[in-house]
Amino acid sequence: MDARTYPARATPKSQRTRARILDNAMRLFAEIGYHAATNAVIADAAMLTRGAMLYHFATREELVEAAVAHIELHRARLFEQAAAGPPPPGVDAAEHAIDVYWALLHELPFRAFAELEAAARTDAMLAERLAGAQSAFDHAQLGGDRFGAMVQAGTDARFQTSRDLGRFLLEGLARGSLTYDQDARRERLLAVVKRAVRALNRRTDAADLWTE
Repeated sequence: MDARTYPARATPKSQRTRARILDNAMRLFAEIGYHAATNAVIADAAMLTRGAMLYHFATREELVEAAVAHIELHRARLFEQAAAGPPPPGVDAAEHAIDVYWALLHELPFRAFAELEAAARTDAMLAERLAGAQSAFDHAQLGGDRFGAMVQAGTDARFQTSRDLGRFLLEGLARGSLTYDQDARRERLLAVVKRAVRALNRRTDAADLWTE
Protein backbone atom coordinates (compact mmCIF):
# COMPACT_ATOMS: atom_id res chain seq x y z
CA MET A 1 0.00 0.00 0.00
CA ASP A 2 1.28 3.47 -0.84
CA ALA A 3 0.22 7.06 -1.41
CA ARG A 4 -1.20 6.21 -4.82
CA THR A 5 -3.61 3.79 -3.17
CA TYR A 6 -4.30 6.04 -0.18
CA PRO A 7 -3.91 9.68 -1.31
CA ALA A 8 -4.52 10.99 2.21
CA ARG A 9 -1.24 9.46 3.31
CA ALA A 10 0.67 11.77 0.96
CA THR A 11 -0.32 14.94 2.83
CA PRO A 12 2.52 16.86 4.52
CA LYS A 13 1.22 15.96 7.97
CA SER A 14 0.96 12.30 7.05
CA GLN A 15 4.44 12.29 5.57
CA ARG A 16 5.86 13.85 8.75
CA THR A 17 4.14 11.22 10.87
CA ARG A 18 5.40 8.45 8.62
CA ALA A 19 8.95 9.81 8.84
CA ARG A 20 8.65 9.95 12.64
CA ILE A 21 7.58 6.32 12.73
CA LEU A 22 10.46 5.23 10.50
CA ASP A 23 13.02 7.31 12.40
CA ASN A 24 11.94 5.62 15.62
CA ALA A 25 11.94 2.20 13.98
CA MET A 26 15.53 2.74 12.84
CA ARG A 27 16.61 3.93 16.28
CA LEU A 28 14.87 1.11 18.13
CA PHE A 29 16.17 -1.59 15.79
CA ALA A 30 19.69 -0.38 16.63
CA GLU A 31 19.10 0.13 20.36
CA ILE A 32 16.88 -2.75 21.49
CA GLY A 33 16.86 -5.09 18.50
CA TYR A 34 14.51 -6.01 15.69
CA HIS A 35 12.32 -8.45 17.60
CA ALA A 36 11.95 -6.24 20.69
CA ALA A 37 11.05 -3.26 18.52
CA THR A 38 7.53 -4.41 17.75
CA ASN A 39 5.06 -2.22 15.89
CA ALA A 40 3.42 -1.38 19.21
CA VAL A 41 6.73 -0.35 20.79
CA ILE A 42 7.56 1.78 17.77
CA ALA A 43 4.12 3.40 17.90
CA ASP A 44 4.64 4.31 21.56
CA ALA A 45 8.07 5.80 20.78
CA ALA A 46 6.52 7.84 17.97
CA MET A 47 3.78 8.99 20.37
CA LEU A 48 1.03 7.47 18.26
CA THR A 49 -2.06 5.50 19.15
CA ARG A 50 -2.28 1.96 17.86
CA GLY A 51 -5.01 3.10 15.50
CA ALA A 52 -2.81 5.84 14.06
CA MET A 53 0.00 3.35 13.59
CA LEU A 54 -2.31 0.96 11.75
CA TYR A 55 -3.38 3.78 9.47
CA HIS A 56 0.19 4.16 8.23
CA PHE A 57 1.40 0.56 8.56
CA ALA A 58 -1.32 -2.03 8.82
CA THR A 59 1.09 -4.97 9.12
CA ARG A 60 4.59 -5.77 10.30
CA GLU A 61 5.52 -6.52 6.69
CA GLU A 62 4.53 -3.03 5.54
CA LEU A 63 6.54 -1.40 8.30
CA VAL A 64 9.63 -3.54 7.70
CA GLU A 65 9.61 -2.88 3.97
CA ALA A 66 9.37 0.88 4.51
CA ALA A 67 11.96 0.80 7.32
CA VAL A 68 14.51 -1.02 5.16
CA ALA A 69 14.15 1.61 2.44
CA HIS A 70 14.35 4.39 5.03
CA ILE A 71 17.49 3.01 6.64
CA GLU A 72 19.15 2.41 3.28
CA LEU A 73 18.41 6.00 2.21
CA HIS A 74 20.10 7.30 5.36
CA ARG A 75 23.10 5.02 4.80
CA ALA A 76 23.48 6.37 1.26
CA ARG A 77 23.35 9.95 2.51
CA LEU A 78 26.06 9.27 5.06
CA PHE A 79 28.20 7.75 2.31
CA GLU A 80 27.81 10.86 0.19
CA GLN A 81 28.73 13.15 3.07
CA ALA A 82 31.73 11.06 4.12
CA ALA A 83 33.14 10.90 0.60
CA ALA A 84 32.60 14.56 -0.22
CA GLY A 85 36.28 15.45 0.14
CA PRO A 86 39.63 13.85 -0.79
CA PRO A 87 41.89 12.13 1.75
CA PRO A 88 43.99 14.48 3.90
CA PRO A 89 47.40 15.34 2.43
CA GLY A 90 49.92 12.56 2.94
CA VAL A 91 47.29 9.98 3.94
CA ASP A 92 47.08 6.76 1.94
CA ALA A 93 43.80 6.74 0.03
CA ALA A 94 42.89 3.14 0.88
CA GLU A 95 43.70 3.66 4.56
CA HIS A 96 41.53 6.77 4.55
CA ALA A 97 38.65 4.80 3.03
CA ILE A 98 39.04 2.17 5.75
CA ASP A 99 38.94 4.83 8.48
CA VAL A 100 35.86 6.39 6.90
CA TYR A 101 34.02 3.09 6.60
CA TRP A 102 34.95 2.13 10.16
CA ALA A 103 33.42 5.40 11.39
CA LEU A 104 30.30 4.87 9.29
CA LEU A 105 29.72 1.42 10.78
CA HIS A 106 29.08 3.09 14.13
CA GLU A 107 26.44 5.49 12.79
CA LEU A 108 22.80 4.77 13.61
CA PRO A 109 21.65 3.68 10.10
CA PHE A 110 24.53 1.22 9.79
CA ARG A 111 23.93 -0.21 13.26
CA ALA A 112 20.23 -0.59 12.49
CA PHE A 113 20.97 -2.34 9.20
CA ALA A 114 23.45 -4.67 10.90
CA GLU A 115 20.76 -5.63 13.41
CA LEU A 116 18.32 -6.37 10.58
CA GLU A 117 20.90 -8.54 8.83
CA ALA A 118 21.49 -10.51 12.02
CA ALA A 119 17.75 -10.98 12.64
CA ALA A 120 17.16 -11.96 9.02
CA ARG A 121 19.09 -15.20 9.52
CA THR A 122 16.05 -16.63 11.29
CA ASP A 123 13.27 -14.45 9.83
CA ALA A 124 12.30 -15.30 6.26
CA MET A 125 10.05 -12.27 5.82
CA LEU A 126 12.81 -9.89 6.89
CA ALA A 127 15.40 -11.71 4.78
CA GLU A 128 13.21 -11.31 1.70
CA ARG A 129 12.77 -7.59 2.26
CA LEU A 130 16.46 -7.03 2.95
CA ALA A 131 17.70 -8.88 -0.11
CA GLY A 132 17.42 -5.98 -2.54
CA ALA A 133 19.26 -3.53 -0.29
CA GLN A 134 21.97 -6.08 0.47
CA SER A 135 22.51 -6.81 -3.21
CA ALA A 136 22.68 -3.13 -4.15
CA PHE A 137 25.20 -2.45 -1.40
CA ASP A 138 27.34 -5.43 -2.33
CA HIS A 139 27.45 -4.43 -6.00
CA ALA A 140 28.23 -0.83 -5.08
CA GLN A 141 31.53 -1.91 -3.47
CA LEU A 142 31.42 0.47 -0.54
CA GLY A 143 29.63 3.12 -2.51
CA GLY A 144 31.26 2.68 -5.92
CA ASP A 145 32.61 5.98 -7.17
CA ARG A 146 31.85 7.57 -3.80
CA PHE A 147 34.61 5.42 -2.32
CA GLY A 148 36.94 5.42 -5.29
CA ALA A 149 39.95 5.13 -2.99
CA MET A 150 39.08 1.50 -2.45
CA VAL A 151 38.85 0.75 -6.18
CA GLN A 152 41.46 3.02 -7.72
CA ALA A 153 44.10 0.28 -7.87
CA GLY A 154 42.07 -1.84 -10.28
CA THR A 155 38.95 -3.89 -10.80
CA ASP A 156 40.26 -7.45 -11.26
CA ALA A 157 39.84 -10.31 -8.79
CA ARG A 158 42.85 -9.25 -6.74
CA PHE A 159 41.50 -5.79 -6.04
CA GLN A 160 37.98 -7.09 -5.58
CA THR A 161 39.46 -9.27 -2.85
CA SER A 162 41.20 -6.30 -1.23
CA ARG A 163 37.90 -4.46 -1.02
CA ASP A 164 36.09 -7.51 0.35
CA LEU A 165 38.85 -8.11 2.88
CA GLY A 166 38.61 -4.55 4.19
CA ARG A 167 34.84 -4.49 4.19
CA PHE A 168 34.13 -7.81 5.87
CA LEU A 169 36.89 -7.57 8.45
CA LEU A 170 35.64 -4.13 9.47
CA GLU A 171 32.04 -5.29 9.63
CA GLY A 172 33.02 -8.33 11.68
CA LEU A 173 35.10 -6.22 14.04
CA ALA A 174 32.24 -3.74 14.47
CA ARG A 175 29.85 -6.56 15.40
CA GLY A 176 32.31 -8.56 17.48
CA SER A 177 32.64 -8.73 21.25
CA LEU A 178 36.04 -7.80 22.60
CA THR A 179 35.86 -8.43 26.34
CA TYR A 180 39.23 -6.99 27.46
CA ASP A 181 41.76 -4.42 26.24
CA GLN A 182 39.20 -3.36 23.69
CA ASP A 183 40.89 -0.19 22.46
CA ALA A 184 44.37 -1.65 22.09
CA ARG A 185 43.18 -4.84 20.37
CA ARG A 186 40.90 -2.88 18.07
CA GLU A 187 43.68 -0.53 17.01
CA ARG A 188 46.01 -3.46 16.29
CA LEU A 189 43.37 -5.17 14.18
CA LEU A 190 42.64 -2.00 12.23
CA ALA A 191 46.35 -1.56 11.55
CA VAL A 192 46.59 -5.12 10.21
CA VAL A 193 43.54 -4.60 7.99
CA LYS A 194 45.16 -1.51 6.50
CA ARG A 195 48.45 -3.30 5.85
CA ALA A 196 46.68 -6.26 4.24
CA VAL A 197 44.59 -4.07 1.94
CA ARG A 198 47.63 -2.00 1.04
CA ALA A 199 49.62 -5.14 0.23
CA LEU A 200 46.90 -6.47 -2.06
CA ASN A 201 46.44 -3.13 -3.79
CA ARG A 202 50.13 -2.51 -4.40
CA ARG A 203 51.20 -5.98 -5.52
CA THR A 204 54.05 -6.08 -3.03
CA ASP A 205 56.84 -8.52 -3.72
CA ALA A 206 57.46 -9.43 -0.08
CA ALA A 207 54.92 -11.44 1.91
CA ASP A 208 52.41 -11.19 -0.92
CA LEU A 209 48.92 -12.16 0.18
CA TRP A 210 47.65 -12.95 -3.29
CA THR A 211 48.28 -16.22 -5.13
CA GLU A 212 47.04 -16.53 -8.70
